[in-house]
Amino acid sequence: MSNELMQALKELEKERGIPQEALIEAIKSALNTAYKKNFGTTQNVSVELNKMTGEVQVYAQKRVAQQVKDSCMEISLEEAQMIDPTCEEDTIISVEITPSNFGRIAAQTAKQVVVQKLREAERTLIYEEFSEREGEVVTGTIQRIESKTVVVNLGRTEGIMLPSDQILSERYEVGQRVKGYIYEVKNTSKGPSVFISRTHPYFLKRLFELEVPEIYEGLVEIKSIAREAGSRSKISVHSIDDKIDSVGACVGPRGIRVQNIVTELNGEKIDIIKYHRDPDKFIANALSPSKVLLVWIDGEGKKARVVVPDYQLSLAIGKEGQNARLAAKLTGWKIDIKSESQAEEENEPDD
Repeated sequence: MSNELMQALKELEKERGIPQEALIEAIKSALNTAYKKNFGTTQNVSVELNKMTGEVQVYAQKRVAQQVKDSCMEISLEEAQMIDPTCEEDTIISVEITPSNFGRIAAQTAKQVVVQKLREAERTLIYEEFSEREGEVVTGTIQRIESKTVVVNLGRTEGIMLPSDQILSERYEVGQRVKGYIYEVKNTSKGPSVFISRTHPYFLKRLFELEVPEIYEGLVEIKSIAREAGSRSKISVHSIDDKIDSVGACVGPRGIRVQNIVTELNGEKIDIIKYHRDPDKFIANALSPSKVLLVWIDGEGKKARVVVPDYQLSLAIGKEGQNARLAAKLTGWKIDIKSESQAEEENEPDD
C-alpha cells in the first residue's frame, strides 16, 4: 500500500463522487476481516490506514500485566513502557503487530473494496437515472429471452419485460429492436431492475405524445384511455383551443400520425374519441363507430341506457362485447345497450 492508493481514492471522489472517507472506512473494515481470516487471531485487533501515506498498520489491544499469562491478550509492564513510558499496570495499550507479508494482502483487499464500491456507485447512478425516466418510452435491443421474460438491452442496464407486459399477438426475437414504457424501477442487491411494458395504457399515451405535437405542447389533452393490448384501444381527447380539432390532430394529415402508432403496435385498432363534459354525449361518442340514437343517464349508479339502430346493435356491442366494454372503461359508466326494436318492446304497455 502506498501514497498511490490515496491519490487514487482522491481521483475517485472527484470523478465518481464516491467520498474518500467512505472508501477508507470500507477498506479498513475489509482489512480487519482479511487479517482475522488470514491469521486466525482471537485478539482484539484494529487495522489503521494512514490517510497521508497509505501505510497499513495492525494494532492489538493488550492489558498491561505484571505477570503475562496470555501473550495474545496481555503485555508485560516493561515492554509496555517501551511503547508508552506513562502506562501502568492494568491499563490497555495498543501494540503494533503488523505481519511482514500483510502489505500484499492489504493491497489486494483494498483493490477488491474499490472495485466493489465502484460497482455500487455505478448501480446507484443507473438507478437514479432510470428512476427519473419512469413513465418514459425507451428503445432497446432484445438481448435474451428467459422463461418467457424478455430482457432488453437499454445501454447502461437491462429492461425486463414480463409475460404480462408483452402483447400476446407479438413474437419477440433476440436482436430485435423494441420500444417499451418504463413503469417501475426497483433497486435490488444485484443492481437496478427496470420494468418495461408494451401493454400498459400509458404506453399508448406516450406514443401519442411523441407523435402528436399538439398533445406534447398541451394544446390537446388525453382525458382517458381504455386498452386491450394487441386488439383494440379507445382514447378520448379534448382540445384546449377551440380552433384545434382534437381528433383531427391525433389522426394527422391523411391519417399518418395514428397510422404510425398502429404500425408500432402491430395493427392494434385505435378509436380516437372526442371527449365531452356531458356524460350522454361522451358515451355516444365512446361507442364509435356505431351510431347512437338515445342515451338515458342514471346518475346514482353511473349507469347509462343506450339505444342504437337495429342494424347497428352488433357493431355497438362489438365482437365478444369488446366495443361496449372499452366504451364503459373509457367513460367510467356502466352501459346497457339496446336496439331500437328492443327499446320499443320494453316501453310498450302491457295488455
